[in-house]
Amino acid sequence: MELSTEAETTAANQAPHALGTPKAASHGDILIRGQPAKKKQKRNKPTLSCEECVERKTKCDRGRPQCLACLKRQSECKYSATAEMLASAEQVSLRGATRSPARRKQSKPSLGDTTRAMPIQVIHLPSFRSCSVSPLRSVATHRVQIPPTPTQRNQYRSVSLSSSGSSPFLLSNIPYSNQTPSPFFGLKGSAHPFANYWTSRGGLPEVIGVLPAKDQADILVDKYFEAVDPVYPMIHRRNFYADYERFWSLPDAEKQVTDPVLLGLHFVVYAMGTQFINMPQPTANQVQMAEFYVSAAQQALRLSSYLSRASVRTLQAMVLICYFLMNDNHASDAWAFGGILMRQAYAMGLHRDPDIIAPRCSLSDKQQRRKLWQAVLFQDTFLTVLLKLPPTATFSDVRVESLTDELDDVRSNHTTNGGTSDAIINPMSISNIAPTSDLFPVYELSDRQYIRSMWNMANLVQRTLCTPRSLGGPIIPDSQSRISLVAQYHSLWQSFPALLSTSEIAEINELASSNPRMLRQNLFFRSNFWHCVMIIQAEEYVDGGVTCDVKGALEAARRAIQAFFHFWEHLRVDAGVWWVFQHRAFEEALLMARILATQEQPLSPETSGSPSNDPLLALAKEDVRKCLEILDSVGSAPELQKTRTEVLRTAFADIQW
Repeated sequence: MELSTEAETTAANQAPHALGTPKAASHGDILIRGQPAKKKQKRNKPTLSCEECVERKTKCDRGRPQCLACLKRQSECKYSATAEMLASAEQVSLRGATRSPARRKQSKPSLGDTTRAMPIQVIHLPSFRSCSVSPLRSVATHRVQIPPTPTQRNQYRSVSLSSSGSSPFLLSNIPYSNQTPSPFFGLKGSAHPFANYWTSRGGLPEVIGVLPAKDQADILVDKYFEAVDPVYPMIHRRNFYADYERFWSLPDAEKQVTDPVLLGLHFVVYAMGTQFINMPQPTANQVQMAEFYVSAAQQALRLSSYLSRASVRTLQAMVLICYFLMNDNHASDAWAFGGILMRQAYAMGLHRDPDIIAPRCSLSDKQQRRKLWQAVLFQDTFLTVLLKLPPTATFSDVRVESLTDELDDVRSNHTTNGGTSDAIINPMSISNIAPTSDLFPVYELSDRQYIRSMWNMANLVQRTLCTPRSLGGPIIPDSQSRISLVAQYHSLWQSFPALLSTSEIAEINELASSNPRMLRQNLFFRSNFWHCVMIIQAEEYVDGGVTCDVKGALEAARRAIQAFFHFWEHLRVDAGVWWVFQHRAFEEALLMARILATQEQPLSPETSGSPSNDPLLALAKEDVRKCLEILDSVGSAPELQKTRTEVLRTAFADIQW
């Protein structure tokens, strides 16, 4: 047989296929004069993957005795005789070559090596004192009256928007089990939420070494108590400031042996304060600085062995870390971290009435435990509402009424007198050195009203919404149950303080100028309450003959989203940071858009068949448009912002009138 020359082979490879020339031969193919080129037959390569992965056509890491894919799907892992023979012949070398990089064993560093994931970068915080609030743009709002017991109106078309089962609001599909991990909620979840800047032997001195300057820390702490503490008032402000000033007065040598939990609480307060600092143009530097501080907080907690030792300060820091992660676009991580927090709260006995399990505890400490349990319960309940997952803070005998107004602003020396009162007041405490009115505004009474109101609402929401939805059950089994349940919510609404529930424009403007703390509490309270009512009104249950109450759902959604508009108008920086508030507004606007897409504007005979403006439908459509405009410009996570606006813009475009 005569083989082609190298020149002939090259010419054959360059010939155009359009002229009928055989396809260019690959390297090693044989050309016979006068005959078309024949492809070289592929060698019979042995299959090294397990039989289950071959059948499913999934990637196999060829692990022994069971590959990772079979381990995850809990299926039997079998290899062919050839694969077993090759594995036995090459043993260690073959295993190291065939396993995926994720399963290869890393070499263990020596004690002198570092475990930092990235080098510490020197980050300069901008001068916060020079930052000023940008002018606020006025956003028009509308007030809608809701009757105590709304009834379903037949003139609106029914729409399928049941909150049971798969939620239409999550930014990803249900996370079915598969071979590749994915973020649960369609958010940033590929990276560890706490960047590792720490060495293996640095210890607490390494964390102390990255403290901000005292004047910068003062600004961040003040911002925390201005923007975050009103919404989640679980930290005793005077006690915190007393510990804070004492810590900063210590010499460097004593700071390095301080309580790491106290340091962790300080750092997470710095982190949240950094999130809410008003910068003319928010930069990646601000986000990076906040993430650096929360990493320091987590490292301090780790050094305190917080997984096996818990305290009030530990849980306060963990509650704040959860909210930080949400605002930082790590909702999946916040949910997982919240599970650890919940176990620690149960282990500490926060869910038990302090009068029962700690009768000799001082009254002020009992109050602190009740406040902290309410914060844990509130976080668990309303994150559950947003993520449509089972609640975990379900067992407690702590009564709302047990949170009294007694001794809440007293700092004791941690001694008791039979558990009935604080026996000795520390004469050097900050409460005695300076009068209360000279230190902080009078806010304790309004805070306790807010806490009790949110506590009552969380108890109702967890029982009526979270628990049935956790297993895809109906919220309302029949139409009569909806009327009864909505009446329960309206009855509870009537019991709340007037300033906490008002939505009157004049009163909101007055709060914005004279009492921003109460305004923040008002907005969060209204947003959570009406969002839950919206879910009930939009619920469907086919077996029980329950359909969406279109009018009730639109009215509740409009009242909920009105709180977001007030937030944007008066506290724009805060509105751009709080993930929970933004996501509730997104859900409310999306539900209204999907309802409106199923409705037809009735024709008005007075205008010769032109569409008349149904007041409720027209106002709801305007609210969706306004929310879309705002969400287009808020948030520090471009991928989340883009996803929200694209989903909402698509739903808005489906409205054909």
